[in-house]
Amino acid sequence: MKRFLSSNKTEQGSKQSSDSASTSVKSDAEAVEGSRKPKYRKYDDKYLDFGFSCIEINNEERPQCVVCMKVLSVESMLPSKLKRHLETVHSNLIGKPREFFKRKETEAVKQKASFSKHSKVNSNALLASFKVAYHIAKCKKPHTIAEELILPAAVDMAKIMIGEDAGKQLLKIPLSNNTISRRIDDISEDINNQLINSLRGKEFGIQLDEATDSHKDAHLICYVRYVNENQLIEDLLFCKEIEGGTSGKELFDIVNNFMAENDINWEDCVGVCTDGGRSMSGRYIGLQSRIREKAPNAVWTHCIIHREALAAAKFSSELSAVIKTVIQVINFIKTRPMKARFFSKLCDDTGAQHSSLLYYSSVRWLSLGNSLLRLFELRQEIHIFLSEDNNALADMFIDESFLLKLAFLTDIFERLNILNKSLQGNETHIFQLTSKVEAFKKKLMLWEKSLKNGDCSMFSTLNQFLKENDLTLKEEMKTMLTQHLSRVQSYFEDYLPKDEIKAQQWVKDPFQTEMPENFSNEEAEQLIDISTDLSLKSKFQSQFLFEFWNGIDNEFPLLSKKALRAVIPFASSYLCECGFSAVAVIKSKYRAKLNIEKEIRVAISKFTPRYNELIKEKQAHPSH
Repeated sequence: MKRFLSSNKTEQGSKQSSDSASTSVKSDAEAVEGSRKPKYRKYDDKYLDFGFSCIEINNEERPQCVVCMKVLSVESMLPSKLKRHLETVHSNLIGKPREFFKRKETEAVKQKASFSKHSKVNSNALLASFKVAYHIAKCKKPHTIAEELILPAAVDMAKIMIGEDAGKQLLKIPLSNNTISRRIDDISEDINNQLINSLRGKEFGIQLDEATDSHKDAHLICYVRYVNENQLIEDLLFCKEIEGGTSGKELFDIVNNFMAENDINWEDCVGVCTDGGRSMSGRYIGLQSRIREKAPNAVWTHCIIHREALAAAKFSSELSAVIKTVIQVINFIKTRPMKARFFSKLCDDTGAQHSSLLYYSSVRWLSLGNSLLRLFELRQEIHIFLSEDNNALADMFIDESFLLKLAFLTDIFERLNILNKSLQGNETHIFQLTSKVEAFKKKLMLWEKSLKNGDCSMFSTLNQFLKENDLTLKEEMKTMLTQHLSRVQSYFEDYLPKDEIKAQQWVKDPFQTEMPENFSNEEAEQLIDISTDLSLKSKFQSQFLFEFWNGIDNEFPLLSKKALRAVIPFASSYLCECGFSAVAVIKSKYRAKLNIEKEIRVAISKFTPRYNELIKEKQAHPSH
């Protein structure tokens, strides 16, 4: 029994050892096979006898049928499989000579090159179409100008300067009216996406204004300002048509819906600038109060240019009578075409510097000053013209008292216009504009003092008129003019108070200011560090206010953020006024139904369209 048992154990042990050995050999073989690189057959020129050429895909040679252009797998690079494709798919070509398949291969290569060339031409034509549409929108021109003027002119120039073929290539650019309109819509959407994506999560200020165009359509326009990648960005946020009324609630709904649709957080709003209209600035039911409910940290600012215009619009009864006469004379001449032509001819005959007067419009900031200056320069021609027409106002233009008042008003409004233009512009802030207003207030005090002493040298027009006519100011006239200057000072104090930014003087100059009362200990320490750093003082004197505070955000984060919250809000609605000027140009009587928001966004935005992204979404088609 032992003999049999030991024999069985021996057999079982040998079997296990053989199984383990075979398993070991198998695993080694699998390891070798796994580490071994797969082998691929190379293309052989003899495969053309079966109608197959070679194409490279992902660094692999694959067989391609020259008849049906089908590409087979790498594993099909075998004569038997290639022959099977010929016999099953192209059975009618069995027995064809090699030259037949060679000719088919040549035709396929030419067709591929031609398709690639046309595809590139179509892609270039699509890009050219987008760029032409962008330039048309930037210039605020009608869409039809591309097909009616730009393309024919470009074709003629290309034919003359380059050749006939170049002109024919330009004809492939799609530039129809509808195509340009679609291109502008796509560009506008791309610019809006860029703006919204860069705005989200950043503190911003907005300025708003509403106006009615010549077609009686009301629009609400909004600009935004924020810091992005160490740059101060100012751009159009939206221009929406007002379909209902213009109450504070309806205006707020337009703004709030835009913010919600674009996922913009109201709490990031740090400033709102509007005009002084009740629907805009109302504390209880106006736009201001409703925005403050959503953005409690936002500071409301009444446009400083509007306030300057309001302060300059008040006159004494004597000067008001002069302005009333001026407007009456301008309207008498300008509103009658025949009288305007006769007056123009009179100016030409007398060799006058100008040949026409300028209309006065109360809603234009510089209008009154320009109208007064033009009328004073043509006072002699006006006297002759009115005298020939037997107009009772003719005697006013030889009356010394009237002309002295007119010369004074011309000078004072010339100075006011200079101030007004200095308050306009991009990237302005409350500290910069307030400084210019304070300088003008001090000049008013100086002018009043000089005028009391009989010195008129600061008023060039009045001073020259006095010298030419050998006149001196009488005490009554001197008193009236100085009283007007005193009133203007008080009006400026009412509309533009000096203490408006008193609590934020440290932002304007952190090196010469007292410690603000509302500062925490950490903020106070950072301000002390800044004010005693000579290198920062040198940097402050050579940089703009925004650049300075934004440049020290890493070293002094608390003060930098607090200062930027004071600089980011708009101080005027100048950009909104520029936007409405663009609306007036774009929306002519021939384009009354235009989608004004998309047009104006492309026209005035500073963002550049991402043409590569736009082209990817479009299929290139040449013009027919």
